[in-house]
Amino acid sequence: MRERWTQATRSCGYLLSGLGCGPATLVLLLAAALPGGAARLRRWTGWNRRQAAALLSLPDTGSPGGRLVPWGLEFALTGALAGFVTFIAAARVAVVPVWWLYPQDRPIVLLAPVDSWGSALGYGALGLVLLGWAGPPFARALARRRLSGPAEREQLAERVAELGESRAAVVDAHGAELRRIERDLHDGAQARLVTIAIRLGVAREALGESGPVAQLLREAHEGAEEAMVELREVIRTMYPPVLVDRGLGGALAALAARCDVPVHLDDSVREQLPAAIEAAAYFIMAEALTNVSKHAGARRANVRLAREGGVLLLEVADDGVGGVDEARGTGIVGIRRRAAALDGWVSITSPTGGPTRVVVRLPCAS
Repeated sequence: MRERWTQATRSCGYLLSGLGCGPATLVLLLAAALPGGAARLRRWTGWNRRQAAALLSLPDTGSPGGRLVPWGLEFALTGALAGFVTFIAAARVAVVPVWWLYPQDRPIVLLAPVDSWGSALGYGALGLVLLGWAGPPFARALARRRLSGPAEREQLAERVAELGESRAAVVDAHGAELRRIERDLHDGAQARLVTIAIRLGVAREALGESGPVAQLLREAHEGAEEAMVELREVIRTMYPPVLVDRGLGGALAALAARCDVPVHLDDSVREQLPAAIEAAAYFIMAEALTNVSKHAGARRANVRLAREGGVLLLEVADDGVGGVDEARGTGIVGIRRRAAALDGWVSITSPTGGPTRVVVRLPCAS
């Protein structure tokens, strides 16, 4: 009970302070254009925010920063209104023992006249309820609102925008790095392996197939050819060369042509996308068409590639048996992971009996 009384007293004091702080904030807002006015307004808002933090037992948060006008307007209006309501409720309680001291023809008027014990006790009880039970949670909610006012929401929006720009920059840098590594491996390491394999082959022909040296040359030659195959696979899985040669549209057309099921491709994207986005779209479609070939029992499939604002839309639909179960390892988990790595979304509709529709959205705004 004592703790409730303490909370009610603190909340009542905090709300009542709005009667003075609200109008004072309006004055400081009007004077903000004067020399030193903005600095005074910033200090004033910082002090009021510290009062809100103290009520909530939170650390000192200081000035809101950024634009002060929205915060100040909201604080002035809510503070004055909350302070007025609290004052009326407190006055209703305080007038209970003294209402009878006033003449009957001039009773105390607090929005309504108090001219009997019934009205005094009724209004007093209502005031106690407002101050003791409704006041503390309302004061805390108001304090939290002031600590996360327009300035903080604006800063959060700016932070989200900054993170979006950072993600786009990282995607671009990642794409450039993929292209560089692919080019270095293709033109460097792979070319040297080809040269070594050719020379080993020439040496094998010169020495024949008998003797310990010929055996070593044969093993070295076969090892070089296996390394070339593995390196080509690494390059293909990292950044498919077909993307470099033919672009995303051509690469997807090649995937569609190789699929065991007839595929209709609708590609409306004409501009070049970040390399990481193109690689993800390529591998996602490759996995989706593999699922269509192996598991769907479909007669045909449709693929749509489009750009909707800053999002690349990739849709793969088939007329197969449906009933996709990610737990069975149908490749959907891999599709989700590739999309999630680029902050993308995956939507799958696959009722039993079909059809199946996989929709992937990849942010690609630069």
